[in-house]
Amino acid sequence: MTTDLSWMLEDIVHNVPRARHAVLLSADGLPRGATEGMDPKDVRTISAAMAGMQSLSRATSHFAGPGEDRQWNQTIIEFSHGWIFLIGAGQGAYLAAAAAPDVDMQQISFRMHRLVARLGNNLTSPPRVNAEDAGGRPGRDRSQQQAAGSTGISIADLDEVVADVHGARHAVLLGGDGLPRGATTGMSQDLADTISAAMTGIHAYSRATSQFAGVAPEAQWRQTVIEFQHGWIFLISAGRGAFLAAAAEHDADIEEFTTRLHEVVPRLSGYLAPRGEASVT
Repeated sequence: MTTDLSWMLEDIVHNVPRARHAVLLSADGLPRGATEGMDPKDVRTISAAMAGMQSLSRATSHFAGPGEDRQWNQTIIEFSHGWIFLIGAGQGAYLAAAAAPDVDMQQISFRMHRLVARLGNNLTSPPRVNAEDAGGRPGRDRSQQQAAGSTGISIADLDEVVADVHGARHAVLLGGDGLPRGATTGMSQDLADTISAAMTGIHAYSRATSQFAGVAPEAQWRQTVIEFQHGWIFLISAGRGAFLAAAAEHDADIEEFTTRLHEVVPRLSGYLAPRGEASVT
């Protein structure tokens, strides 16, 4: 029988002000422990959603750019009413924590990583995961992506952001149906389609975890951030059920990048017409 490690998770909610819950889960989505007060059904839902999100996150590492070390580091989900953090917790295990909007992010990150170190007596070291291990395709550099053919609709506003922000790589706009509506110049149709499918799933899993972050009227998902050893992927709301996926190198100014992406979102509405009116060829 798998050991229930719930008692160890209480360290986070007891010692981090504004932390709400913590769940330890296996890679196949089975809960291995949860903090007190969580409904068992909610724990199972969170565990399944986080495992699915982690699997899709690993498969998108090539979107963040080429690199020999494409290890996944963490996933962060922001809602209007709180945060969710997901990190590796050993061989085939993950630790998820939820907190209020005003939590000290450095403090909760420190506590989560310290807890993972303590869990080392019960769980083995985290595996190094890259695109090939996760079943994803190897990363391609920008010239290879261009050679594969573009999406057909380049969005000048996104091109400007990528050109202006150091380390920014590319971006793709997804409609409410999850299909690409346009992308930065040179992004291949193949990459746009692959990332669109993965991001649609990540968006669905993100929304499924809303209650884990807390119960609030009219709670809204804002963004999901995936950090790899070699880069970042950002998924943000673009209105009308649409969202924007963007990638940057690890040393990019991510605050500037995300600020610019949010600023450009209102200008993208023209690309979100029904597929019959505007499409990616």
